[in-house]
Amino acid sequence: MTAAARPVERPVARETRILLVEDNANLARGLRRNLEIEGYAVSVAADGAQGLVAARRERPDLVLLDLMLPGIDGYGVLAGLRDEGIDAPVLLLTARQEEQDKVRGFRLGADDYVTKPFGLQELLARIGALLRRSERARAPEPAQPDYVRFGDVEVYPKRHLVLLRGRAVELRPKALELLFALVGRPGETISRHALLREVWGYRGDVLSRTVDTHMAELRRKLEDDPSRPAHLIGVRKVGYQLRP
Repeated sequence: MTAAARPVERPVARETRILLVEDNANLARGLRRNLEIEGYAVSVAADGAQGLVAARRERPDLVLLDLMLPGIDGYGVLAGLRDEGIDAPVLLLTARQEEQDKVRGFRLGADDYVTKPFGLQELLARIGALLRRSERARAPEPAQPDYVRFGDVEVYPKRHLVLLRGRAVELRPKALELLFALVGRPGETISRHALLREVWGYRGDVLSRTVDTHMAELRRKLEDDPSRPAHLIGVRKVGYQLRP
């Protein structure tokens, strides 16, 4: 009688951990239940101090952070996370509509926000996008090509050089950085907020129209018809993309 074959042991993928910092017990309970249905491992903290302790202990993959918390508010929690080197993506849950509140969150290191009341599908989509972005950031960086070409333009990021039909093009430093951000992800639509964080560090004195101003310079100098760009494409109400 032959012995039964042992089942092959396969490594179990680690669950994605989400820390929810929310003082509204009913909302926290509903969010936790729905996130667990989606396969996430969820822990809940009811105030800012508990949130900081839980983040240190659990090192979550993503933090859902309410801004209006008792004791240490969401801004204080966010500042504490970043000061301690906890770089997990932070998605703010806010009832505030004012732009300055959102800008303050971005300046402290938030990655995105949703405004209450929000739909579950929107929240899940934003969580998924942040987790994918975080995973890409942790992945080994692929070897970058020496140059990227679109139309008659050649961009050499390592040499900080842009050629149009073989002749060097003079660009302001931030316009050049904006171009590098776009050529690094050809075909991908990059939001104005993401470009502000990447190129300007999202300082409080930098507005979203700054991106538009520098994009206009790039189009003026690199497109055959700046009014009808073939490669530096705007996506309405979202941002920009490089179309090779």
